[in-house]
Amino acid sequence: MLRGFYTAASGMISQQRQQEALSNNIANANTPGYKSDQATLRAFPEMLIHEMGNRNIPTTTGLNLPTQNPLGTLNTGVYVHEMVPNHGQGDVKETGIGTDLALVNGTLPDETGSLFFTVQNEDGEVRYTRNGNFTVDGQGFLVTTQGYYVLDQAGNPIQTDGMEFQVMENGTLDVAGQQIPLGIAYTANANDFEKEGNGLFNGEAGAIPVGTTFSVQQGFLEQSNVDALQSMTSMMESYRMFETNQRVLKAYDESLGKAVSEIGRLG
Repeated sequence: MLRGFYTAASGMISQQRQQEALSNNIANANTPGYKSDQATLRAFPEMLIHEMGNRNIPTTTGLNLPTQNPLGTLNTGVYVHEMVPNHGQGDVKETGIGTDLALVNGTLPDETGSLFFTVQNEDGEVRYTRNGNFTVDGQGFLVTTQGYYVLDQAGNPIQTDGMEFQVMENGTLDVAGQQIPLGIAYTANANDFEKEGNGLFNGEAGAIPVGTTFSVQQGFLEQSNVDALQSMTSMMESYRMFETNQRVLKAYDESLGKAVSEIGRLG
């Protein structure tokens, strides 16, 4: 009975974590470049159940041998194994703002591959983002809305001197006749990246491989790839599963309470 108690509890905890992921997705449905999280559930190792018994051997001494008859397997519950971001391309929306840039995937050599803008966080470390909602700070550098430097292909902050600039589709900035290639990086497996908040990813990325096609659109932003309607439907399904496990847990609790009270009266 206690095993069933914990199995139902693990189901409730898993559905709660899934609810949190879905709620976070919906909250970021309007965040540019946001990649939705998907919770992956995994079962705990199954247990093989045996019936323990004895078999009498017709001997003069009346020998008894223990026996084990397999009955089947018992599942001990589920847990959230990991949160996997969906790196699919989001819709592109026109903003008309010259510092907004949308990175649009074309042909990628790997199904799990993706392209990213390269930025520098407050600790001076390289990070990656799909959020092209950039601006120019008081010193003339191209930065994110959080103030992180946007890097060029050489890994240096991009200085615009506060001047207007044009961005070509190949990701090159034209600032007063000076050509500055944006630091666009590629990874063959975006699922290896770790989310850090503020639209940043931490991981290993490198140069764009041959055969990769993409475009950078100025005055556009890549929107979140969250499907709000599907997320709401998934939330309702997850809530129903939570309630089901809750009812099972309550039934086990009532059975335990009844067993304790009856045993107490017998004593």
